[in-house]
Amino acid sequence: MPNTEHAGAAAPAIVERILDELTLREKAGQLNQRLYGWQAVERAPRGGFRLTHRARTEIDRWGGLGAMYGLFRADAWSGRSWHDGIRPEERADVAALVQDEVTRAGRHRIGVLLSEEAPHGHQALGGTLLPTNLAVAAGWDPALLTEAAAAVAAELAASGVHLALVSALDLLRDPRWGRAEECFGEDPLLAAELTRAVVTGMQGGPGGALGTGGVAVVLKHLAAQGEAVGGRNGQSAVIGPRDLRELHLPSVRAAVEAGALGFMAAYNDIDGVPCCANRELLTGFLRAECGFDGIVMADGLAVDRLAAMTGSPMAAAVAALEAGVDLSLWDESFALLESAVAQDPRVAELVDAACRRVLTLKHRLGLLQEHTPGAAGPGQGLGPPAGRERLTVAFRTTDRLSQRLARQALVLLHNANRLLPLTPGSLTKVVLAGPNARDVTAMLGDYVPPLPAQSVVPLEHALRRALPHAEIVCPPGLPSQADLSGADVVILALGGTSHRAYDDGFAANGAVAGPALVATAGEGVDLADVSLPGGQDDLVTAVRARCDCPVVAVVIAGRPHVLTTVTDHADAVLWAGYPGPHGAEAISDALLGDHEPVGLLPFTAPRHSGAVPVRYNDRHSAADVYRDAPDPVLFPFGFGLRYETIGFDHLTADVTERSVHVEVELTNPAPTEAQVIVALFGHRIGGAALPRRRELLAFRRVTVPPRTRATVAWDLPAARCFAEGATARARTDLYVMDLSTTIRSCATTRAETTQAVGLATQAGPH
Repeated sequence: MPNTEHAGAAAPAIVERILDELTLREKAGQLNQRLYGWQAVERAPRGGFRLTHRARTEIDRWGGLGAMYGLFRADAWSGRSWHDGIRPEERADVAALVQDEVTRAGRHRIGVLLSEEAPHGHQALGGTLLPTNLAVAAGWDPALLTEAAAAVAAELAASGVHLALVSALDLLRDPRWGRAEECFGEDPLLAAELTRAVVTGMQGGPGGALGTGGVAVVLKHLAAQGEAVGGRNGQSAVIGPRDLRELHLPSVRAAVEAGALGFMAAYNDIDGVPCCANRELLTGFLRAECGFDGIVMADGLAVDRLAAMTGSPMAAAVAALEAGVDLSLWDESFALLESAVAQDPRVAELVDAACRRVLTLKHRLGLLQEHTPGAAGPGQGLGPPAGRERLTVAFRTTDRLSQRLARQALVLLHNANRLLPLTPGSLTKVVLAGPNARDVTAMLGDYVPPLPAQSVVPLEHALRRALPHAEIVCPPGLPSQADLSGADVVILALGGTSHRAYDDGFAANGAVAGPALVATAGEGVDLADVSLPGGQDDLVTAVRARCDCPVVAVVIAGRPHVLTTVTDHADAVLWAGYPGPHGAEAISDALLGDHEPVGLLPFTAPRHSGAVPVRYNDRHSAADVYRDAPDPVLFPFGFGLRYETIGFDHLTADVTERSVHVEVELTNPAPTEAQVIVALFGHRIGGAALPRRRELLAFRRVTVPPRTRATVAWDLPAARCFAEGATARARTDLYVMDLSTTIRSCATTRAETTQAVGLATQAGPH
């Protein structure tokens, strides 16, 4: 049995003392998170809340509790709604109740870690939602995401929550995967910088220091879950060690550098080894190589799944501990650790190592207390009244930032004859059609609580507000000739939805099981065909054939869909992702020119469903390979148009042995300031492996004042700019928009542009 090296920094004295005094059962209890939190409390007959019998039994069994998942969760899987769930104003009281009951049950009065889902906002009644990760990635703005993550963390902290479970580590490697919306796109650098922003914002301080209002982050999912064969959720990632490190682990490194306190080990296996049993990944890479000293939590029931490999639940628990898992989630296997130690006393060292890490985290979060008579219970913060006040302030801040993120999520894909923006004063009749014209939930994504009535408006209402003097016709299905008669423009709200219906069936881990009643994406909704669902291509074709006016398509979706027919038949196409509760207003404002969509695609948009997966940073081109789909890419990663022209010129680079200084000049001829995303790509040649066709080397979102030139500069490490194992003949071709230049390894001469000017009316690598 492997030893317990790579334990990280020495634990505080209080942790070692408590660990020495705990019984084996109490230690095992600190590693368990078996309860579904929404089943742990119930309303008392005389008002308030009380523990359920199930929760009291579990707490008494262990003399405390390691963690409790989803105390405030409300959604179709939990069954909790505004009718019977925990309301925002009740959260602090319920958290205090649970902490008090758990601490009183144990000899050492150790508090319980309260963990909550927060992939794009707290999945609880009243939780303020952000756009999903894929939509956020289209804005290429880590600074704004840092602010938004901090606001979500403030909501959680004010509610008594300690651990935020946040999707960030998955790469969008196959659009057939239902969880594409949880990814920060397909590029490892973009994803890593956005992951760093999440950690910094949520934890509230650099290097793992928890600031006021911060919570500990548990990042999902380690690792390569987006690489699952065929886009099938949780299945094998058939990937070599080089691609694993180059694509899927940069986000992990960035998170550790930012001080992340937790990671979640994924369901999938990598080359046959399940992540929850992968010691090379969880201990060798994460702890020894990266220096991580926080906790590793298993994904829900993932340890129990190891029994298919180990032969028994007890052996599964030992395999997970040996690999580096500290905290289970809903598993029965970790409840067998006492028996495992009885069979093999060496397991006790593994239990101690995991328990030490859990207790150390609890110490950092204020959940351990000295043995002081009359000491207040741990982890209760400012108490319920102050918590409610802080929560109200946090709600307002998160909502404001969600609105800004929604505007940034929009990507203009097609704009024939500069149709957009529309001129509001010239519109007398607008026809709005398509499955998402009146659908509020389609804007929101997966992992969403039920929202209060009328708290989010559909696109139809947003357009009616913006165009009070125009006739807005919004028919179900295909508009009739009468609907279309006299129309100035037809707007088609297309795409998909990840909405979970309360009548859906669910697997034991919360994923949709069986046919989804509504959802066309989300966890458990993988697709073999990524064409637009529900005959939407036929709708677009029929509308184009029936009307003489311009047609604008708005795509609201959580995965890359095939938009070939849409682009062929619409005069303009706007991609919105799942833009969140302010999505309808953001879309309406962009269509009518109140703000300019300047986002860039964080994924490759396929031209044919049968040609996926296809990624911009593959090592081989997919062009002219399939005889029936010779051009499989419709829009490349980083593509995006805009209303106003931005000039790019004078791309230059200075190379030294250790760094590369790159500059590019931007010109904004417009009378208004411009938001511009500047992306630097490279093609690195002369290394030890076949080069990728393009790689993102740096990016920046900048504001250029009106009628002004501006310079964007980067100082990049040479190791990023040249291929691994670069020889003396190594070179890298650099690209910004239509500009290009070549740099050579260890050169000191100044490289000049090979094309003088590029215009940002169309963006993206070619």
